[in-house]
Amino acid sequence: MTTLKSKLQEDLNAAIKGRDELRSSTLRMTLAAITNEEVAGKEKRELSDAEVLKVITKEAKKRREAADAFAQGGRAESAEREKAEGVVLAEYLPKQLSDEELNDIVVQAVEEAKAAGAEGPRAMGAVMKIVSPKVAGLAEGGRVAAVVKKLLAG
Repeated sequence: MTTLKSKLQEDLNAAIKGRDELRSSTLRMTLAAITNEEVAGKEKRELSDAEVLKVITKEAKKRREAADAFAQGGRAESAEREKAEGVVLAEYLPKQLSDEELNDIVVQAVEEAKAAGAEGPRAMGAVMKIVSPKVAGLAEGGRVAAVVKKLLAG
C-alpha cells in the first residue's frame, strides 16, 4: 500500500527527472514540513496519511495567505508563484466542497443546533461543533465559519 508520503516522494523524483522546478521545489518544501512534523514530538514517528493531509492542508493555506499578501503588496510575480504552488498541493488534497454543498451541510447543522436549543449568535460554537467533523479537510475553517455566521445572522 502506497502512503501519501511515499507518493509525494515518488512525484518529487519524477519532477526532478522532468526538470519541473515549480513542482519539485513545492514537493520538497512539503516533504520538509512533513519531516518537521515527524520529529516534532518526543520521539520520531511516521505520520499517518490523515496527518500528512493536515500538513499539506496547512502548507496550501500558507501559500494562499502568502499569495494574498504579495498581491496586496503589488508583487504580482511572487503572488503567481505562491498560487502555482497552491495548485500543485491541491492535487493531493480531497476535492473541496462547493459553496452550495457547504451551505447545505451548514443549514442542516443550524437546524440540529436549534433542535438542541442553541440559537442566535451564541449558537456559533454549537453549529461549528456539528459541522467541523463533517467538513474536515473538505473546506477551510475560515470559509466554514463565514457561512455559519451568515446563516445564523440571517
